[in-house]
Amino acid sequence: MAQLSSAFIERVAGIAGGPFVLRDRSALETYGADALKLGHPADLVVLPGNTEEISQIAALCNQDRVPLVVRGGGTGYTGGAVPLRGGLVLSLERMNRILEIDELNLLARVQPNVITGELQDAVERLGLFYPPDPASLRQSAIGGNVAECAGGPRAFKYGTTKRYVLALEAVLPTGEIIKTGSKAVKNVVGYDLTQLLVGSEGTLAIITEITLRLIPKPAARATLLAEFRSIDAAVGGVTRLIQLKVVPAAIELIDRDSLTALAEHAGTSMVSPGTGAAVLIEVDGTPDGVEEEIGLVDKACRGAAAIAIRHAGSEVEREALWHLRRELSVALRKIAPVKINNDVVVPRGRVPELFRLVDVIRRESGFPIACFGHAGDGNIHVNIMVPQEAEMARARDAERRLFEGVVALEGSISGEHGIGFTKSSYLSLELSPDEIALMKRVKSAFDPQGILNPGKIFPDG
Repeated sequence: MAQLSSAFIERVAGIAGGPFVLRDRSALETYGADALKLGHPADLVVLPGNTEEISQIAALCNQDRVPLVVRGGGTGYTGGAVPLRGGLVLSLERMNRILEIDELNLLARVQPNVITGELQDAVERLGLFYPPDPASLRQSAIGGNVAECAGGPRAFKYGTTKRYVLALEAVLPTGEIIKTGSKAVKNVVGYDLTQLLVGSEGTLAIITEITLRLIPKPAARATLLAEFRSIDAAVGGVTRLIQLKVVPAAIELIDRDSLTALAEHAGTSMVSPGTGAAVLIEVDGTPDGVEEEIGLVDKACRGAAAIAIRHAGSEVEREALWHLRRELSVALRKIAPVKINNDVVVPRGRVPELFRLVDVIRRESGFPIACFGHAGDGNIHVNIMVPQEAEMARARDAERRLFEGVVALEGSISGEHGIGFTKSSYLSLELSPDEIALMKRVKSAFDPQGILNPGKIFPDG
């Protein structure tokens, strides 16, 4: 672990205030890991209170070449917000206020550590809607969602986070404060720095304020759960639905292993005994439109030989179904202690081929592989379950085969979790040397000393 000088620490404390500078071992270890449970202890943790403090701290780190990692909710699965080389972790947890909800211009202005679900609650009370809904929406922060370009079940109809980011305030690693975009819905002045920062995984700038586009809250919604005897039949139901030109708000596909783990975890089963796969579908819009669309959804599932269909009869029942869906990732730890969680994505028409690929890898590797995810946009979470740490090398080989197969299917190795450090060695499977070199030049333009989130995305840091 690198040693920070006492002079450096005193200067940081002078900027942020002594109580907001953490040095005890417990804090350094806690802020050195995220949901992945991997990383490296920080040398110093700082909790700034505003943009100006962040600017001064960044300039100081740049001057002394101290690695600087920004942290939000700590819910990531690729290690994007943890230090790999010690240094300073900048936790934005104090910057958690909704600054403005503009009902006339349909936008919200927020600080980076506003929790996603809390923003949704606030705007929905006013009849507005913020669609992006990652599974961790009650823990994940908007700033992290922007840094990773988070998706979620509603991405099929409404798109991912980048579709809703109008403007940003951000601090460069060299300390300058920049403002990108505007409150206007159209803006083509110069390069689109806003969208460049969205999904940049905290490697280009520190996001300190976000202006988000809102839409009117749908007047009605309906949810159903369809059960199938096999994953092939369930995928067939999704295909039929898309062929009918229905665009649900969400289409979530869950395989047998995931359903079994969920039942053990929750103490209640989501489906009937013998179910091989389930599809959770929600439609929203006008009351008449919702009634028509849920009827088409029902028809498509029955046409694909669904063995049971359950319509949520109340908001309580709907919430219960979605609560179970959001517990899936945690529930899978019932299968094995180590879970390699991959968020691969393929063109939606090739989802059946993706499941055939997974089946081959499952048989040949011998590992349980549980799958669930956003079937509407082809983003499936493929979880390789590893019974023992000693089998990790073999599990990584299975992961590489998955990634190679996904790219061959014209897909991507990450749909919403990002690259971080866990997928950096696979970057060349999808990007050419020229593309990677160009991205590195962009990184250098923003961060000439290479202090911001070093070791992420690119294999050689």
